[in-house]
Amino acid sequence: MSRAFNFSAGPATLPEAVLRQAQAEMLDWHGVGASIVELSHRGPEFMQVAAEAEADLRALMSIPDDYAVLFLQGGATTAQALLPLNFAAPGQAVDYVVTGHWGKTALKQVKHCVAANVAANGEPGGYRDIPARDTWQLSSDAAYVHYTANETIHGVEFRDIPDVGDVPLVGDFSSSIVSEPLDVSKFGVIYAGAQKNLGPVGVSVVIVRRDLLERAGQPRAEILDYRAHLKGESMLNTPPTWNWYLAGLVFKWMLAEGGVTEFAARNARKSALLYGVIDQSGGFYRNEVAAAVRSRMNVPFFLHDEALDKPFLAQAQEAGLISLKGHRALGGMRASIYNAMPEEGVQALATFMRDFQQRHG
Repeated sequence: MSRAFNFSAGPATLPEAVLRQAQAEMLDWHGVGASIVELSHRGPEFMQVAAEAEADLRALMSIPDDYAVLFLQGGATTAQALLPLNFAAPGQAVDYVVTGHWGKTALKQVKHCVAANVAANGEPGGYRDIPARDTWQLSSDAAYVHYTANETIHGVEFRDIPDVGDVPLVGDFSSSIVSEPLDVSKFGVIYAGAQKNLGPVGVSVVIVRRDLLERAGQPRAEILDYRAHLKGESMLNTPPTWNWYLAGLVFKWMLAEGGVTEFAARNARKSALLYGVIDQSGGFYRNEVAAAVRSRMNVPFFLHDEALDKPFLAQAQEAGLISLKGHRALGGMRASIYNAMPEEGVQALATFMRDFQQRHG
């Protein structure tokens, strides 16, 4: 079997070594005679998997002890809806910095229960840049400030952690978590859907400063209460055990490969190679994002003639390069080059792009 290089934005490619280990353990996990997905989430086998996954993620991200780590069902959109319920009083101000489609989606989840303030908005410029920090209009009494660290669709990434003073900073890191070292202590909450850099779709990670869990928040069912999930060790209800297990395998793979410092170097090389092909194409390919905030994870680009889009995608697929079609909200092409995308895959795409230009330019 020959695996393609999969540039999907999510669900995204997983490390081949992880998939092979999961395949080998599918019918019999560590000699117990059953798959881990068949065993009770409260049994000693899965409790071991869960404990190791948390410990490995803490090691990867250098998560301080005063931060709780939750593994929960769903994805980033669910986390977005839970933020105001857990951390803001009814009608309290919350600040949102909107730099793309997912920042806008996050804002939509909270408007019904808090006074949502758009502190900065990149939409007038087509989400091609991040509004300068000195232009942000932050509230004086906000419960938190929310931003999307990397916009998966528009390919805009914060290269620095924004300074918002003493107000808790909340970051959606769904498509850039564990891609480089991150100072967790600068955040109140970090959350991420797993399906890009952490593992398969269906499980999410929430990293929250413990003192914030003492906030009353808003009236909510227990299942929507992060305090209850922490007390229940992320097993308040039956968790997505297979997804959690696979995420744990990804964490171990990353640690064995050298951790976030090593992946930061790989990601820098991969993105530089791809942007180099685009910038040196003489306009045949173009990326419209300001160079200083270009994403290392998601590279959207356009061909100079839309009539070439279908041939590009078809020929790329024939070459073993799949899932390059851009999101419907933006069009064009998009190459997602998360941690699990090997450098050989990006090199293969770069070679194909140069060859395609030579044949169609």
